[in-house]
Amino acid sequence: MSRTRKHTPPYRIYARRAGLVAGLAALTGTVLLTAPSAQAEPPTPPSASTALTYLGQLTVEAEGSSDGYSRDKFPHWSSQGDNCNTREVVLERDGENVQQDSACAAVSGTWRSAYDDGVWTAASDVDIDHVVALSEAWRSGANSWTTSKRQGFANDLTRSQLIAVTDNVNQSKGDDDPAEWMPPNTGYHCMYARMWVSVKHYYDLSVDSAEKSALSGVLNGC
Repeated sequence: MSRTRKHTPPYRIYARRAGLVAGLAALTGTVLLTAPSAQAEPPTPPSASTALTYLGQLTVEAEGSSDGYSRDKFPHWSSQGDNCNTREVVLERDGENVQQDSACAAVSGTWRSAYDDGVWTAASDVDIDHVVALSEAWRSGANSWTTSKRQGFANDLTRSQLIAVTDNVNQSKGDDDPAEWMPPNTGYHCMYARMWVSVKHYYDLSVDSAEKSALSGVLNGC
């Protein structure tokens, strides 16, 4: 599991750098894991034209009820091994120069939120957004899934379902769909629509008519 965003330097440079890091850790009492490795990248959603095709394949129907919904029915932030859970994996993936301690908690780094272009240097200011919110998924068909499938959905690192963003912007989104909420950063609308459709298409979730209309409008303008 990666603990740094830096490329591997030449041996001697790395040795000196490792010594400096070890000294800093000794002074601060923080154990920083700094083994160099390749930088992970967020999944790339399909193109706008492919997303439009996918959108046309989705079932259009009124949203179902929220009756019975609970976040506990979507076990999230599951272990990803090496002391890391899904949240910490995304924080490292989406940040720059991220350092993690021995418990895999991000102790430093920089995160730019694509939703609003906010820049943060504390992990506590960053939420991991479920692009298709868990309750939105419940009302769109996930209520009939097994708990195991809902857990996979809530921790999906393969598709464009998880992204590190400004916490209060994520909270303003709530469980709204694109007919009700889009990122404040208008330049990200096309990407967001592509991400949303790719997730709903993969999981065979339905869309309501207003949601489909909003997504079509964005994707046709990409």
